[in-house]
Amino acid sequence: MSFGDPNNPYGQQQGGQPGGQPGYGYPQQAPQGVPQQGYGYPQAPPVPGGGYPGGPTEMPGGVKAARVMLYVLGGFQVIGAIVMVIGGAWLSDKLTGADSPYDSADAQNAANISMGVFVVVGILTLGIALWAILTAAKFTSGGNGIRISAIVYGSFVTLFSVVSLLGANVFALISIALGIMIIVFCAKQDGAQWFQRPRY
Repeated sequence: MSFGDPNNPYGQQQGGQPGGQPGYGYPQQAPQGVPQQGYGYPQAPPVPGGGYPGGPTEMPGGVKAARVMLYVLGGFQVIGAIVMVIGGAWLSDKLTGADSPYDSADAQNAANISMGVFVVVGILTLGIALWAILTAAKFTSGGNGIRISAIVYGSFVTLFSVVSLLGANVFALISIALGIMIIVFCAKQDGAQWFQRPRY
Protein backbone atom coordinates (compact mmCIF):
# COMPACT_ATOMS: atom_id res chain seq x y z
CA MET A 1 0.00 0.00 0.00
CA SER A 2 1.37 3.38 -1.01
CA PHE A 3 0.87 6.74 0.71
CA GLY A 4 1.87 8.72 -2.34
CA ASP A 5 4.71 11.09 -2.92
CA PRO A 6 6.01 12.47 0.43
CA ASN A 7 6.89 15.76 -1.31
CA ASN A 8 3.35 16.26 -2.70
CA PRO A 9 1.49 18.67 -0.35
CA TYR A 10 -1.88 17.38 -1.63
CA GLY A 11 -1.14 13.74 -1.13
CA GLN A 12 -2.03 11.77 1.98
CA GLN A 13 0.72 12.09 4.57
CA GLN A 14 1.79 9.80 7.33
CA GLY A 15 0.88 11.03 10.80
CA GLY A 16 -2.00 13.12 9.44
CA GLN A 17 0.09 16.33 9.32
CA PRO A 18 2.49 17.66 6.69
CA GLY A 19 6.03 16.75 7.61
CA GLY A 20 4.72 14.72 10.54
CA GLN A 21 4.82 17.80 12.77
CA PRO A 22 1.77 18.39 14.97
CA GLY A 23 0.22 21.84 14.78
CA TYR A 24 1.58 22.59 11.31
CA GLY A 25 -1.04 23.77 8.81
CA TYR A 26 -4.16 22.65 10.72
CA PRO A 27 -5.43 23.55 14.19
CA GLN A 28 -4.65 20.94 16.80
CA GLN A 29 -7.50 18.93 18.22
CA ALA A 30 -8.13 19.49 21.91
CA PRO A 31 -7.38 16.54 24.18
CA GLN A 32 -10.35 14.41 25.13
CA GLY A 33 -12.41 15.97 27.95
CA VAL A 34 -11.31 19.54 27.14
CA PRO A 35 -13.89 21.66 25.23
CA GLN A 36 -12.88 22.86 21.75
CA GLN A 37 -11.78 26.52 21.78
CA GLY A 38 -12.32 28.91 18.90
CA TYR A 39 -9.91 31.49 17.55
CA GLY A 40 -9.04 34.52 19.67
CA TYR A 41 -9.71 34.57 23.39
CA PRO A 42 -10.97 31.44 25.12
CA GLN A 43 -14.65 31.45 25.91
CA ALA A 44 -15.78 31.90 29.50
CA PRO A 45 -17.46 28.84 30.95
CA PRO A 46 -21.22 29.06 31.54
CA VAL A 47 -22.29 29.70 35.12
CA PRO A 48 -25.11 27.86 36.90
CA GLY A 49 -28.50 29.43 36.26
CA GLY A 50 -27.66 30.59 32.73
CA GLY A 51 -25.59 33.43 31.41
CA TYR A 52 -21.91 34.03 31.87
CA PRO A 53 -19.76 35.46 34.66
CA GLY A 54 -20.29 39.15 35.24
CA GLY A 55 -23.93 39.33 36.24
CA PRO A 56 -27.43 38.05 35.64
CA THR A 57 -28.93 38.25 32.17
CA GLU A 58 -32.54 38.48 33.37
CA MET A 59 -34.00 40.88 35.92
CA PRO A 60 -34.56 39.04 39.25
CA GLY A 61 -38.12 38.65 40.52
CA GLY A 62 -37.58 40.91 43.53
CA VAL A 63 -36.25 43.70 41.32
CA LYS A 64 -39.25 43.32 39.00
CA ALA A 65 -41.57 43.57 42.02
CA ALA A 66 -39.78 46.70 43.28
CA ARG A 67 -40.16 48.24 39.83
CA VAL A 68 -43.92 47.59 39.82
CA MET A 69 -44.20 49.08 43.33
CA LEU A 70 -42.40 52.23 42.18
CA TYR A 71 -44.86 52.59 39.29
CA VAL A 72 -47.83 52.05 41.64
CA LEU A 73 -46.62 54.58 44.22
CA GLY A 74 -45.77 57.08 41.48
CA GLY A 75 -49.21 56.66 39.93
CA PHE A 76 -50.97 57.22 43.25
CA GLN A 77 -48.85 60.30 43.88
CA VAL A 78 -49.80 61.75 40.48
CA ILE A 79 -53.46 61.26 41.40
CA GLY A 80 -52.81 62.82 44.81
CA ALA A 81 -51.17 65.87 43.21
CA ILE A 82 -54.19 66.39 40.93
CA VAL A 83 -56.59 66.02 43.88
CA MET A 84 -54.62 68.61 45.88
CA VAL A 85 -54.77 71.20 43.10
CA ILE A 86 -58.50 70.58 42.61
CA GLY A 87 -59.04 70.69 46.39
CA GLY A 88 -57.21 74.01 46.60
CA ALA A 89 -59.37 75.47 43.85
CA TRP A 90 -62.55 74.19 45.55
CA LEU A 91 -61.51 75.64 48.94
CA SER A 92 -60.63 78.96 47.33
CA ASP A 93 -64.05 79.06 45.67
CA LYS A 94 -65.82 78.30 48.98
CA LEU A 95 -63.94 81.05 50.80
CA THR A 96 -64.67 83.73 48.20
CA GLY A 97 -68.09 82.56 46.99
CA ALA A 98 -71.34 84.47 47.49
CA ASP A 99 -72.38 82.31 50.45
CA SER A 100 -69.04 82.79 52.25
CA PRO A 101 -69.46 83.93 55.92
CA TYR A 102 -66.14 85.80 55.83
CA ASP A 103 -65.39 89.41 54.98
CA SER A 104 -64.47 89.73 51.32
CA ALA A 105 -60.91 91.02 51.93
CA ASP A 106 -60.14 88.39 54.58
CA ALA A 107 -61.75 85.67 52.47
CA GLN A 108 -59.69 86.65 49.45
CA ASN A 109 -56.44 86.56 51.45
CA ALA A 110 -57.31 83.18 52.97
CA ALA A 111 -58.29 81.84 49.54
CA ASN A 112 -54.99 82.98 48.00
CA ILE A 113 -52.94 81.45 50.81
CA SER A 114 -54.82 78.14 50.78
CA MET A 115 -54.67 77.90 46.99
CA GLY A 116 -50.91 78.63 47.07
CA VAL A 117 -50.28 75.98 49.73
CA PHE A 118 -52.29 73.35 47.86
CA VAL A 119 -50.58 74.12 44.56
CA VAL A 120 -47.07 74.00 46.08
CA VAL A 121 -47.79 70.72 47.86
CA GLY A 122 -49.31 69.35 44.65
CA ILE A 123 -46.22 70.29 42.62
CA LEU A 124 -43.91 68.71 45.23
CA THR A 125 -46.02 65.55 45.19
CA LEU A 126 -45.89 65.48 41.39
CA GLY A 127 -42.09 65.84 41.51
CA ILE A 128 -41.82 62.89 43.92
CA ALA A 129 -44.13 60.87 41.65
CA LEU A 130 -41.89 61.59 38.66
CA TRP A 131 -38.88 60.51 40.72
CA ALA A 132 -40.50 57.10 41.30
CA ILE A 133 -41.68 56.67 37.70
CA LEU A 134 -38.38 57.68 36.09
CA THR A 135 -36.41 55.48 38.50
CA ALA A 136 -38.63 52.49 37.66
CA ALA A 137 -38.28 53.18 33.93
CA LYS A 138 -34.46 52.94 34.19
CA PHE A 139 -34.43 49.55 35.96
CA THR A 140 -33.56 47.68 32.74
CA SER A 141 -30.63 49.85 31.69
CA GLY A 142 -29.60 51.83 34.78
CA GLY A 143 -26.60 51.14 36.95
CA ASN A 144 -25.98 51.23 40.68
CA GLY A 145 -27.15 54.86 40.91
CA ILE A 146 -30.68 53.76 39.96
CA ARG A 147 -30.63 51.15 42.74
CA ILE A 148 -29.54 53.80 45.25
CA SER A 149 -32.24 56.15 43.95
CA ALA A 150 -34.89 53.45 44.51
CA ILE A 151 -33.62 52.72 48.04
CA VAL A 152 -33.61 56.44 48.94
CA TYR A 153 -37.11 56.84 47.49
CA GLY A 154 -38.34 53.81 49.48
CA SER A 155 -36.83 55.31 52.66
CA PHE A 156 -38.41 58.69 51.92
CA VAL A 157 -41.86 57.16 51.34
CA THR A 158 -41.58 55.00 54.48
CA LEU A 159 -40.57 57.96 56.66
CA PHE A 160 -43.36 60.26 55.49
CA SER A 161 -45.90 57.44 55.62
CA VAL A 162 -45.03 56.83 59.29
CA VAL A 163 -45.58 60.55 59.97
CA SER A 164 -48.88 60.36 58.08
CA LEU A 165 -49.87 57.26 60.07
CA LEU A 166 -49.32 59.19 63.31
CA GLY A 167 -51.89 61.65 61.96
CA ALA A 168 -54.46 58.78 61.88
CA ASN A 169 -54.15 58.12 58.13
CA VAL A 170 -54.63 54.32 57.98
CA PHE A 171 -53.94 54.28 54.22
CA ALA A 172 -50.33 55.12 55.06
CA LEU A 173 -49.88 51.46 56.05
CA ILE A 174 -49.96 50.53 52.36
CA SER A 175 -47.21 52.97 51.39
CA ILE A 176 -45.14 51.93 54.44
CA ALA A 177 -45.29 48.29 53.30
CA LEU A 178 -44.46 49.18 49.69
CA GLY A 179 -41.59 51.47 50.72
CA ILE A 180 -40.02 48.79 52.93
CA MET A 181 -40.33 46.15 50.21
CA ILE A 182 -38.67 48.45 47.65
CA ILE A 183 -35.73 48.93 50.04
CA VAL A 184 -35.43 45.18 50.76
CA PHE A 185 -35.70 44.00 47.13
CA CYS A 186 -33.17 46.55 45.85
CA ALA A 187 -30.74 45.98 48.73
CA LYS A 188 -30.69 42.18 48.37
CA GLN A 189 -27.68 40.52 46.76
CA ASP A 190 -29.45 39.58 43.52
CA GLY A 191 -30.71 43.16 43.21
CA ALA A 192 -27.20 44.51 43.70
CA GLN A 193 -25.83 42.06 41.11
CA TRP A 194 -28.48 43.14 38.59
CA PHE A 195 -27.65 46.85 38.86
CA GLN A 196 -23.87 46.29 39.03
CA ARG A 197 -23.71 43.88 36.08
CA PRO A 198 -21.31 44.81 33.28
CA ARG A 199 -22.86 46.41 30.18
CA TYR A 200 -21.20 45.88 26.81
